[in-house]
Amino acid sequence: MKPDRQVGIVGYGAYVPRYRLPAVEVSRVWTGGQGGVPIEEKSVPGLDEDTATIAIEAARNALRRGLVDAQDLRAVWVGSESHPYAVKPTGTIVAEAIGATPAVSAGDWQFACKAGTEALQAAIGLVGSGMADYAMAIGADTAQGRPGDALEYTTAAGGAAYIVGPRERSLAYLEGSYSFVTDTPDFFRRPYRHYPEHGGRFTGEPAYFKHITHSVQALLEELRLEPADFAAAVFHQPNVKFPQRVAQMLGFNKEQIKTGLLAGQVGNTYAAAAMLGLTAVLDVARPGDRILLASFGSGAGSDAFSLVVTEAITERQALAPFTRAYVARRKQIDYGVYVRYRHKLEMH
Repeated sequence: MKPDRQVGIVGYGAYVPRYRLPAVEVSRVWTGGQGGVPIEEKSVPGLDEDTATIAIEAARNALRRGLVDAQDLRAVWVGSESHPYAVKPTGTIVAEAIGATPAVSAGDWQFACKAGTEALQAAIGLVGSGMADYAMAIGADTAQGRPGDALEYTTAAGGAAYIVGPRERSLAYLEGSYSFVTDTPDFFRRPYRHYPEHGGRFTGEPAYFKHITHSVQALLEELRLEPADFAAAVFHQPNVKFPQRVAQMLGFNKEQIKTGLLAGQVGNTYAAAAMLGLTAVLDVARPGDRILLASFGSGAGSDAFSLVVTEAITERQALAPFTRAYVARRKQIDYGVYVRYRHKLEMH
């Protein structure tokens, strides 16, 4: 897909909470320390943090890098699967906090882990149609995992925000995008349930690998590109192994995915996972670099994007905190503190 008007990423920003729960802590409590763990540690939000506060921090960083006035935004859209309210949009909270109200479209997007890139696709369409000059798309989550479940090792917190605008003002312009979606029962949460359920063997195939490979292969075919044409590639990161395997399946090498692979240090940040990885790549990108972004959302679908970095990147990278700085800024907690911070105990 290509918009009529050429667009790109004008500003971007990230945020990761400082608290970290080592995966061995989860294993200690639930398996007695037996067996391996899928990641090193995961980020955990503090008592005063939720999807809205995380999104606000990422949005402010995006505005700094984009040199855009919040009043010029015509959309603030937040993709998440852990919105703080069941009925009340996160988008209005974020728009108000960053000073984008009242002449703005605000709302929430839902498509599991690719809710953020779903909002990004819509922002590209809005700006690409000429209806707006700037639109913000955010992926943010304080993901949920049932105590003792396999998801508890990896479900994490973080956010990434992008301002889409005209190509001539962009840090990285869009070459094209492609979305691939099917109805796949790999991961879901029913109403009134605190935690999601997963379909076990369906999470890899036919969910993650089928959807990402189809979206990326179709995009490369449309743009007549090969994996070797990209300086970096970022894939959705539910763990460390999946993005490495899908990269190999598609013909990308380890060096191409190394910079954006954050799952080992911060876990699976769900709606922010692929978008957060892209912020880390943009932090060190150079003019002319071509970058692939491929998200995945359970249910299931994948959005793939091809971006080319412009000269503007060099003067704006340092205008906001680097993603790796947020990753390095850490305070380790134990399982008891984690249970308290995530309100996993109900007292009556």
